[in-house]
Amino acid sequence: MAESLLLPLVRGVAGKAADALVETVTRMCGLDDDRRTLERHLLAVECKLANAEEMSETNGYVKSWMKELKSVAYEADDVLDDFQYEALRRQSKIGKSTTHKVLGYITRQSPLLFRFEMSRKLKNVLEKINKLVEEMNKFGLENSVHRGKRQNPCRQTHSKLDDCTKIFGRDDDKTVVVKQLLGLQDQQKVQVLPIFGMGGLGKTTLAKMVYNEREVHEHFQLKMWHCVSVNFDIIDLVKAIAELATNGSSAMLGSIELLQKKLDEVIGQKRFLLVLDDVWNEDKRIWEDELKPLLCSVGGPGSVIVVTCRSKQVASIMCTVKPHELAFLSEEGSWELFSNRAFSNGVDEQPELVTIGRRIVNKCGGLPLALKTMGGLLSSKQKVQEWKAIEESNIGDNDGGKYEVMPILKLSYKYLSSEMKQCFAFCAVFPKDYEMEKDRLIQLWMANGFIQEEGIMDLVQKGEFIFDELVWRSFLQDKKVAIKSAIYHGDTQYKTFVCKMHDLMHDLAKNVTDECASIEELSQQKALLKGVCHMKTSKAEFERINGLCKGRKLRTLLAPSESWKDYKYNFPSKSHKDIKELQQVLASLRALNCSPSPIVICKAINGKHLRYLDLSGSDIVRLPDSICMLYNLQTLRLIDCQKLQQLAENMARLRKLTHLYLSGCGSLRSMSPNFGLLNNLHILTTFVVDTGDGLGIEQLKELQHLSNRLELLNLSKIKSGENAKEANLSQKKNISELLFSWDQERYDKPNGVEEVLQCLEPHSNIQKFEIRGYGGLQISQWMRKPQMFDSLRELAMSNCPRCKSIPVIWLSFSLEILSLYNMDNLTTLCNNLDVEGGGRITPLQIFPRLKKLCLIKLLNLEIWAENSVGESQMFKSLEELEMFDCPRCRSIPVIWFSVSLKILSLQKMDNLTTLCNNLDVKAGGCITPLQIFPRLKKMRLIRLPSLEIWAENSVGELSDNLVTFPVLEELEIKNCPKLASIPVIPIINDLSIVGVHSTAVGLVFMGIHLGSWPFLASLTLGSLEDIPMLPLEAQQSQSQMPLEKLERLYLEGPNSLVTSSGLSRSQLMVWKCFSLVEQLTIHRCSNLVRWPTEELRCLDRLRFLWIKKCDNLEGKTSSCEEETLPLSLEELLINDCHSVVTLPPNLGNLAKLRRLGLSHCIRLKALPDGMCGLISLRDLEIHGCPAVEKFPHGLLERLPALENISIFECPELGRRCREDGEYFHLLTSVPHKYIDF
Repeated sequence: MAESLLLPLVRGVAGKAADALVETVTRMCGLDDDRRTLERHLLAVECKLANAEEMSETNGYVKSWMKELKSVAYEADDVLDDFQYEALRRQSKIGKSTTHKVLGYITRQSPLLFRFEMSRKLKNVLEKINKLVEEMNKFGLENSVHRGKRQNPCRQTHSKLDDCTKIFGRDDDKTVVVKQLLGLQDQQKVQVLPIFGMGGLGKTTLAKMVYNEREVHEHFQLKMWHCVSVNFDIIDLVKAIAELATNGSSAMLGSIELLQKKLDEVIGQKRFLLVLDDVWNEDKRIWEDELKPLLCSVGGPGSVIVVTCRSKQVASIMCTVKPHELAFLSEEGSWELFSNRAFSNGVDEQPELVTIGRRIVNKCGGLPLALKTMGGLLSSKQKVQEWKAIEESNIGDNDGGKYEVMPILKLSYKYLSSEMKQCFAFCAVFPKDYEMEKDRLIQLWMANGFIQEEGIMDLVQKGEFIFDELVWRSFLQDKKVAIKSAIYHGDTQYKTFVCKMHDLMHDLAKNVTDECASIEELSQQKALLKGVCHMKTSKAEFERINGLCKGRKLRTLLAPSESWKDYKYNFPSKSHKDIKELQQVLASLRALNCSPSPIVICKAINGKHLRYLDLSGSDIVRLPDSICMLYNLQTLRLIDCQKLQQLAENMARLRKLTHLYLSGCGSLRSMSPNFGLLNNLHILTTFVVDTGDGLGIEQLKELQHLSNRLELLNLSKIKSGENAKEANLSQKKNISELLFSWDQERYDKPNGVEEVLQCLEPHSNIQKFEIRGYGGLQISQWMRKPQMFDSLRELAMSNCPRCKSIPVIWLSFSLEILSLYNMDNLTTLCNNLDVEGGGRITPLQIFPRLKKLCLIKLLNLEIWAENSVGESQMFKSLEELEMFDCPRCRSIPVIWFSVSLKILSLQKMDNLTTLCNNLDVKAGGCITPLQIFPRLKKMRLIRLPSLEIWAENSVGELSDNLVTFPVLEELEIKNCPKLASIPVIPIINDLSIVGVHSTAVGLVFMGIHLGSWPFLASLTLGSLEDIPMLPLEAQQSQSQMPLEKLERLYLEGPNSLVTSSGLSRSQLMVWKCFSLVEQLTIHRCSNLVRWPTEELRCLDRLRFLWIKKCDNLEGKTSSCEEETLPLSLEELLINDCHSVVTLPPNLGNLAKLRRLGLSHCIRLKALPDGMCGLISLRDLEIHGCPAVEKFPHGLLERLPALENISIFECPELGRRCREDGEYFHLLTSVPHKYIDF
């Protein structure tokens, strides 16, 4: 099937042969006759390729011819690209001059040598094409313009359900669709309800379930079922429907008018249900103008047409009610369907087969067709090895997948345009389940020439269109906004659309192209993958490219830094021979992502063809001038090049550049001169203003295509307001996010800054606006116009210490996020409220759609609005409130009865005494128990020295006994010393109490004893004082009641739960409530001196123990024979415990221990004997323990599972482990060793 991608390739090369730039250079070189001959040959081949593809399915000779044609087409593309490059190079040197003036610029070398070399290349390609055309003419191929469209065999379906077949996982869908159908009974016009989704999801099956439902049968007077498939002929369709309505065939003329009358006669005013199964038509005109008037002009009220289709486009064209999108089956539904088939033919449901079967089910991704096929295939296989073999193969490679699943998916593929086919097939370069970035994917399509401009759509818009089409048609799925980094551990994060491919769609992509492969696939099938030209690999695997790709010319090479291994990997130096070989492999490269990219790779690139280059994360300081020779370059990504100070001097030559990413280049001093000449730019993330010639803000004037995000830095270097106005921001309507940033000198010289800001007025389409370092006192006049921010969703202002107000956005119905940081002069969020509200005195809806509010370091903020009438009407949609270091603010907004607030974080609020004041007034005088913050799920209260009570009434009386947080799941209270109570929190999941009044701590222990928090999974406690004794009845009735959900326990600071003198009865009772804990962390517990033996004895299920920064812990126990550590332990970490001299004596008995980490225990002198029992130990880490000089005798020979050993800052022990050390030979079998020098 891979040959189907040859047609768009040949078409694209033929188009390039006709390109004006190519023609100009070939004409001057005297090679234009050869160019025209090549163009004609390619057009002749293109006309007959469709027929050749059909013939190749049964004719091996034709198939071989097509493979050779593809190779020659790529070769021709490179030659034509050379001519195009030369034309672009000349343009960059002297501009658009007449050809006779520029002959001398044709190459830096001799014009004769260039002509000779290009003549040789072009004639070589022509010779090969001539031979292929001669062969083609012997095949007897038909010209595509003279032959009828090939008819694919029509798929036929019927409405009958097999009573013996059980249908899994679709009952909910059936209920929803039936309810929709019956709910349309009062509609006078015929309604159309599409059911759409990926091929193989069971749309027809669902339609049958609905069609045969008893309620549906009784509701409709007439039911009809017709499978449309590829035949959307109006006359045939209407004839078929008329015959269905009369339960038989009848002689009917082909006149539309007669057919209309026949429909009126046979259907009349009956309430009918018509199922049109498997519709493919995407021509809106045919439906709207021809078929819809015929079908929707008959029938009584409540009549419905149900349409099943794969394309969302079809659904949107035909629907009159919301389409029903069929989802993939759930994990449980998938297993039921699969196991019903797989274990139905005498195959026993044994545990090992079930385990393998569940992994196979995961590969099917919830697609019923694949689940049924794989289940049926395995129903005849009894052996575990047979099941494993199928698990390890792609579904499309085994017989069931090849002959049942793939043909269904290929039907959808055949309906794609040639451009869409190429773009979809290219996605096979990524591994399964890979999260593809939309913008990056489109840029790679552009770089490879898969998409062409069409009408008024440029390449970027065409790429967007194709991406959306592939999503609509289910070739791509799970489209969403995600936060991404350009490299692993990258500092710069950005929002972007991402998507994935269903595993079976990935199999389809691999099936239709042989051009994409991984290093593993190449090494396994080296001889079979001759056509590979697109690769994605890890940086570490990059070393193998020379050997595996010898004889190939890659066009895409993606080796991004996406893992810790990539992040730490250093490219070795290359010999001259290696570079020469790499140059041959990369000679045709269109796209390269090797970030951070070593210089050796850059040297090996042939820049003539390169269109996409990603050097993100590189340590480069100055972009080399050679970059300016990449005249075809469309995309340059330099994200997180933190040392980059200077761009290349002549970047203005890169006239084809459409995307330039500079986010995270914090050291960049300026742009390159005359940057405004790059007027094809669509994406420019960052512009750094400077004062030199050609470096100022005016360079933005002609960049009218800019879109998405633009960051303007060093705005203090703008010369004047008039200079700022030259940026012409108000005309850049496609920019949706804008950042204004002044440099660090803003505090000293704020002169003219207000005028500059006034003249930087953007277009009102801005959705996100950020201001940093503004030194003015007042905001600009355009910021006082509410209509300026009609589209604004997010506003952020930071480090504006002199500014007294924020833009007028408090009445905005679009604003969702507001962040204010370090604004010393700000006293209120809303000033002149009654003026901005048009003089109204009735309460205003202030920030009516705001969802997130962050207020940080606002030292003088006192009130929320100057006109206090509006305070009770503020923040009605707020979901998250964060306040930090607002010392003069005495209250939070009136949001305690909000049904939208989910997250509340308050830190360092010195004057805050209560969360809710005037509680009875705000509640209308209610004195019954109140559910405050009724939808709050997460609350953090940190460093609130005055916070004393949760709520108070209008006369200042405490109302804590009335307070309930009904759905609070996470509560963190830290360093609130006056807070003496705990509210009612019935479903709390994560509770952290540190540094509060002892009374509150006692209430926590009481809650633990009484089982008040049945859902508690994580508990953090820090209590300085002893636990209050519980009442006797509580001790007797609740002493053995563990917290069943509690998995994680974190003890912080000097803690009364850990003692050196034995546990009291109350303490022991508390520890018994922790018996199901699996993870325990003890941090900064100064009263911990010995190993907590008695405490740990209560934790039967403990798997993870981390003790850190307990300075007084020596590690002694009352008896050397004591079982200190639970035998269930799997991980033990002891960090920064400077007094530890000995480890627990029973450490060697921990047969389940997988990881042991010792860090900065400076007094620890030796590991204990008897550690040979650590038979499961995989990871051993010893860092900063200089007194540990050796391992116990024979230890290293008796750790059979050891995979990783890490020794740092242990001089003597490290010496023994390194080469020539006495332990070196004992560590040869350990796969991963990290020993410092």
